Amino acid sequence: MMNTDLKVSVDLSNSKLSFDDFRQIIKKDYEFAVQSRIVSLLGRKEVLTGKAKFGIFGDGKELAQIALAKVFEPGDWRSGYYRDQTFAFVSGISTLYNFFSQLYANPDIEADISSGGRQMVAHFSTSLLDEEGNWKDQTALKNSFSDISTTGGQMARTMGLGLASKLYRNNKDLSYLGYFSKNGNEVAFCNIGNAATSEGVFWEVINAAGVHQIPAVISIWDDGYGISVPNEVQTTKGDISEVLKGFQRDENGNGFEIFKVKGWDYAGLCETYEKVAKIAREEHIPCIVHVTELTQPQGHSSSGSHERYKTKERLQWEVDYDCNTKMRQWMLDAGIATEDELTEIEDKAKDFVRIEQRRAWSDYRKMLQSELEEAVSLLSEINEEVVELPLKTLISSSESSLKEVYSTVRQVLRELRFKDSPQKQALLIWYKEKQKLNEDRYNSSLYVESDNSPLHVDVVEAAYGENAAIVDGREVLNACFEANFKKDERILAFGEDVGKIGDVNQGFAGLQDKFGDMRVFDTGIRESTIIGKGIGLAVRGLRPIAEIQYLDYLIYALPVLSDDLATLGYRTKGQQKAPVIIRTRGHRLEGIWHSGSPMTVLLGALRGIHICVPRNMTQAAGMYNTLLKSDDPALVIECLNGYRLKEKMPDNVGDFTVPLGIAEIMREGTDVTVVSYGSTLRLVQEAALELDKIGISIEIIDIQCLQPFDRTHLCANSLQKTNRLLVVDEDVPGGASAFILQQILEEQKGYYHLDSQPLTLSAKAHRPPYGSDGDYFTKPAVDDIIESVYQIMNDVNPQQFPDLF
Repeated sequence: MMNTDLKVSVDLSNSKLSFDDFRQIIKKDYEFAVQSRIVSLLGRKEVLTGKAKFGIFGDGKELAQIALAKVFEPGDWRSGYYRDQTFAFVSGISTLYNFFSQLYANPDIEADISSGGRQMVAHFSTSLLDEEGNWKDQTALKNSFSDISTTGGQMARTMGLGLASKLYRNNKDLSYLGYFSKNGNEVAFCNIGNAATSEGVFWEVINAAGVHQIPAVISIWDDGYGISVPNEVQTTKGDISEVLKGFQRDENGNGFEIFKVKGWDYAGLCETYEKVAKIAREEHIPCIVHVTELTQPQGHSSSGSHERYKTKERLQWEVDYDCNTKMRQWMLDAGIATEDELTEIEDKAKDFVRIEQRRAWSDYRKMLQSELEEAVSLLSEINEEVVELPLKTLISSSESSLKEVYSTVRQVLRELRFKDSPQKQALLIWYKEKQKLNEDRYNSSLYVESDNSPLHVDVVEAAYGENAAIVDGREVLNACFEANFKKDERILAFGEDVGKIGDVNQGFAGLQDKFGDMRVFDTGIRESTIIGKGIGLAVRGLRPIAEIQYLDYLIYALPVLSDDLATLGYRTKGQQKAPVIIRTRGHRLEGIWHSGSPMTVLLGALRGIHICVPRNMTQAAGMYNTLLKSDDPALVIECLNGYRLKEKMPDNVGDFTVPLGIAEIMREGTDVTVVSYGSTLRLVQEAALELDKIGISIEIIDIQCLQPFDRTHLCANSLQKTNRLLVVDEDVPGGASAFILQQILEEQKGYYHLDSQPLTLSAKAHRPPYGSDGDYFTKPAVDDIIESVYQIMNDVNPQQFPDLF
C-alpha cells in the first residue's frame, strides 16, 4: 500500500507551466472548493427555512474531489455517492443551478438535469440517450451513472462499467462499437463513504474486481464516522485500507494498487489521482484510494447535528483540519496567492452561489406561479359560495405548491358535484389537461417509452417443419442462445456455472467453446455483483444475460435489482437505460430451498423490470428473442422441472418472438376460467381431463407475464363467457394470486362478469418440506385444482355437484 503523506512543495523545474499558469490553476481549484462549500452551507439553510424538504451535502470533501475531477476524461464513468457535489461541479456533470433546482424538486428536466425533480439533492446523472431513446456517443461525454441512496449500492454496477472496458479492449469483434469505447481506455470511478465499506456488496465487488482486473478507481471518502458510529465500531482496526492490504497486488497474482492520502493534502491528492488514473487506464489494474482525515462540517444531513455525538476535541480538530482552510493556508505560505486575492475569490464565490440559488428558486417559483394563477383565475369565475374559502386559502398561501393548487381544485370539483356550469366545465377541462402534464412530471418513464420498447417488437410465430425434431426443452433454449450469439457480438452470458458446463441445466452447454470465455463465462457466488455486472455492461452498449442460478437466490441481489435497475429509467426520467436480461429458474422443486416462488416479493420490488413466467422452454426462447431486440430490463423465470420435457424444435428458433404481456388461451371452456402460469399450468391442464369426466368445462389461460399483465384483457373477456374464476399459482396465500385477482377484477373490470365468488389456489404459507409428499401437501396439486373448481360449481349447482367432503 502506498502512503502519500507528502510534503507540500512547488517544483516547476520540469514543468511546461509557468509559475503564473500554475498559480491560476490552483486559484481556480480553490474557487471551486469555496463555491462548493458555500453551496453546502446555503443548501442547509434552504432546508431549515422550509424551502426544501431534505439536504445532504459534500462539505469537507472538496479537495479530494477536485483532484479526482482533474483525471476524469471524456468516456470515463462515475458511479458515485451523494457527497460528490464538488466533483460534479468541477467535471461539468452538474452546475450550481442544477444542484439547487434538484434541492427544490423542480420537475423540469432542463432545470434538474439529473432526475427532473424525482431524486433528492446530490444525486447526479448524465443523459445517455437522445430524444428517440437511442444511445449518445459515450466516448464524447463525461458519464455519470444515476446515483442511488442505497448504502454501498453504487458498488455493484461499477463492476460492469469497468468490465466493459476490459471487454472492449480484448474482444476485437466489438471494435465497431466506437461510440461506447476507445479501445477500452475508459476508467470506472467509484466513490463510497467509509461506513458503507461495511456493506456486503462492497466486499463482493472488491473481490470480483480483483479477479477480473478491471480498470476501476474506488475512492473511499473517510471522515471517521457513519452518521454517529465511529470507524472503530464500523471496521476491523478502525482503518479500511489496513483491512484491504490482503488485496494489494504483488508478484504472486492479481489484485489492487492501494493508496492512502490525507483529504486536506491538495498536492498529495493531485499526485495520487494522477498515478491511479494512469495505472487503471493503461494497465487495467484496479486501484483503491483511501482518503483519510476528511471532515463533515455540518454533520451527516439536514436532519441532525453532529454536535450530539462528536467530542469537543473532535469538533475542534475538524475546524483545524478543514480541507479548504488547509488549502488556503498553503496557498498563502507558498506564495501562490495573497490574502486580498483569496478574499476576492471568496467574495465572488459567495455572490455567484447566491445568484445561482436565487435563479433556481425563481425558475421553480415561476413554474408554480403560472399554474397557481391559472387555477385562481378559473376558480374566481365560479360564483358559488363553496368556492370562496378554498380560493381565499389558496391565494393567501405564501409558499404554495403544486400539491396545494391541485388539492384545492379537486376539493372544489367535489363540492360542485351536483352543479353544472360553463365555469365548472372550464375548470374540469383545465384539470384534466394538467393531469397529463403531471403524469409526465411524476409518473412517466418507469419502462422504456420509445420505439425500443419490447412491447413494440413485431410478433413472429414459431415455424415448424413437417419433421420437426422432438427434443428436451433445454435444447430449444440452447439453440436459441446459439442463434442469437451468432447474430450479435454484443450478447454475453455469465453466472455461477454458466461457462465451462453451460449452466446447471445446460442452456448454454457448449457455447463457451464456440464463442469464447469473454462472451460466456463463470462468476463467483456473488449475486449482487452478478446483477451489477449486468447493469454496467448494459449501460455501456452490450447485451448481457446475467444468470442467477435459482429463483430464491435472487433475493440476495434484491437491493441492486430493486433500488438500482428497476428505478433507473424512472429516476432519470428516461435519460438512462440498462437492457439487462436476468435469467433464473424456479417452481416445483421439492424441498425448502430452491423450491420457493416468491413472486410477491418480486412484484412489489421490481416495478420497472418486466417479469416473464414462461410455461416451457419454447415460450422462454421466444421471450429471449423479444427482449434481445429491445431495451427494457427483464427477469425470465424458467420452469425448473421443464428442461427435460419434450418440445418441438422451431425452424426459426433464434427469430420467432413471444410478445410480452399477451396472455394465451390454452384450452377453451364454458364453466370456469382458470388462470395460471409456469409449472402449475401443466397441473391445471391435467386437472381439466378429470373435470371433463365430472361434467365441468374449464377455460385455461396462461398469463405468460406478470409485468406487464394481460394487455389485451383476455382474462376478463373469458369471464364474460364463464362468469367464474379460479387463480392458481405457487406463491404464498395473498401473494401473486392476489395481484392477478386485482388486475382481473379491478383493472379489467372483470368483477362485473362474476356470478360467484372468485377463488385463489396457492401454496401454503410456508415453504415446501423435502420430498414428493411434502410437495404434494404444500403446493397446489392436481387434486387441489380439481376440488377448487368443483367447489365453485358446487356453490352454483349443489344438486348436480354435491358436497365432496
